[in-house]
Amino acid sequence: MARYVKPTLQTKFHIDFEWWQKQGQSLRRHLIEHACPDCKAEFEAEAGPQPVDWIDPETGQVFSIDRLWYAIHTHCSQDPSFLLENLALTAAIFRLFLANNNTPLTPVEMHQQLHKKDARTILRTIGGHKVYKGIRPVTIPVSR
Repeated sequence: MARYVKPTLQTKFHIDFEWWQKQGQSLRRHLIEHACPDCKAEFEAEAGPQPVDWIDPETGQVFSIDRLWYAIHTHCSQDPSFLLENLALTAAIFRLFLANNNTPLTPVEMHQQLHKKDARTILRTIGGHKVYKGIRPVTIPVSR
């Protein structure tokens, strides 16, 4: 039985890839929306996703992700306007995780990097029961 634990300012968050699958939503379609014009044109023309293995730096867990993720992380996110655009808070947080290869961050760390809203507002936005763009607290498996 899952139990909800209220996140704090020290709780680390990330994009939960499994959330996208469970919701039946296309992470790829959403990623294309955040790609630069060159990558957007290239990846919209592809017949389908080109999976690559990605290793979570915190857990060592291997995920299969679209090659588009890698392009956004290594190319699109290098443009200074990638995080500075006039974006909604959840979109800015999502892009921050794209830019940092989904390395988990606390609301305080997100505030320091985005300079958007204060850390408590960030926590109130992404720390509730509603999940935005797959941004969820990092869960650590419990040993039995």
